[in-house]
Amino acid sequence: MKRRHLIHALAAAALAAGLAAPAQAQGKDKVVLMLNWYVYSEHAPFFLGKERGFYDAEGIDLEIQEGRGSGVTAQAVAAGSATFGYIDVPTMIKVASKGAPIRSVGVALQVSPMSAMGFAEKNIKTPQDIIGKTVAMTPGDSMSQIWPLFLKKTGLKEDQYKVVSGDAQTKLNAVINGQADVLLGYVMDQNIKLQDATKKPVQVVRFADYGVNLISSGIVASKDTLAGKPDLVKRFMRASTRALEEAEKNPEAAVDATLKANPKAGQRDTMLTGLKLTTALYHTDDTKGQKPFRVSMKNVNESLDLLVQYGGLDASVRGKAEDWVTLDYLP
Repeated sequence: MKRRHLIHALAAAALAAGLAAPAQAQGKDKVVLMLNWYVYSEHAPFFLGKERGFYDAEGIDLEIQEGRGSGVTAQAVAAGSATFGYIDVPTMIKVASKGAPIRSVGVALQVSPMSAMGFAEKNIKTPQDIIGKTVAMTPGDSMSQIWPLFLKKTGLKEDQYKVVSGDAQTKLNAVINGQADVLLGYVMDQNIKLQDATKKPVQVVRFADYGVNLISSGIVASKDTLAGKPDLVKRFMRASTRALEEAEKNPEAAVDATLKANPKAGQRDTMLTGLKLTTALYHTDDTKGQKPFRVSMKNVNESLDLLVQYGGLDASVRGKAEDWVTLDYLP
C-alpha cells in the first residue's frame, strides 16, 4: 500500500515538474517604455494596449515611465536604463549624431505637433508677434532643440524675446501667472492644460505652418537591443501598432485606460480632444492607409534636410534616412 502511494506521489511530482517547465519558459520579458514627458493624451494608446493585454499576448511585462524631455529619455535608452523610448525622433537624431547608439524603429507622429502658445488675449497669432514677449521653455526637451530651427525659418532673433526656463509645470504656471506670454509645447498637450486650468481660450502658432514640419514622436531603441533582442523589438512593435490602431478606433477607451492608471493625467473631455488631435498626426499623404509607425523615408529625408539647414545637424553626419530610422521590426 505504501509502495503504491509512493508511486502515485512520484508520478504526481513528475507531472508537476513537467507542467512547471513550460510555465517557466513562458516567463514574460520585462520591458520599460520611457515616455517623452509627463503622461498626457498622446500616450493613451500605450495604456490602452497594456489594459487590453496586447503586450501580455506578446510575452511582454510592460512598465510605462514618465519622462522629462526627449533628450533625457534618449540618453536613458542609450544607457540601457529604459528598453524603449517614446520621443521626438529629430531630437533622437541629434543625440545619436553625437554618438548615442540609438535608432528609431517607427514614427507615430508624422506631422509635427510643436507649437508656441499663449492666451488669445495676448494676441500672438504669428511668429512676429513673439517679438518683445517672454517665452517659457524646458531646456533639453524636443521643443527647445527644434526652436532654433523655427527662429531661422521665421527670421526671429534670440535678442528679440526673453526666456523663462523650467519644467512642464513651471512653463504652465509662468503663462497662467503672466510671467511668460507664450510657452513651447505640443498642440494636443499644453494648450489643453492651459484651458483646463483657466477656462480661457488659447492661441496656437504651429511650427508646421511655418515650414518646420519634421517627423515627431516615435519609438527608439538602443543598437544593443536591436542586435541582441530583435524578436523582442518585433513583439513590442506588434503590440504597440495594435495599441495605436485600437486608440484611433476607440479614443474613449484609450483615455479611460490612461486615467485609470494615472488619475491626475488630465480631464477626460479635454484628454479626448487631445487624443483626437494626436491621431490626426499619425499619417501624411504618403502613408495614408498604412499601419501606424510606417513612416515614409521621403518624410525622414525632408526632416534631415531641415535639421542640416536650420537645426544644427552637421551635414557630414547627415547620412540617409535609413541610418536613423528602420522599419524592419514593424508588423
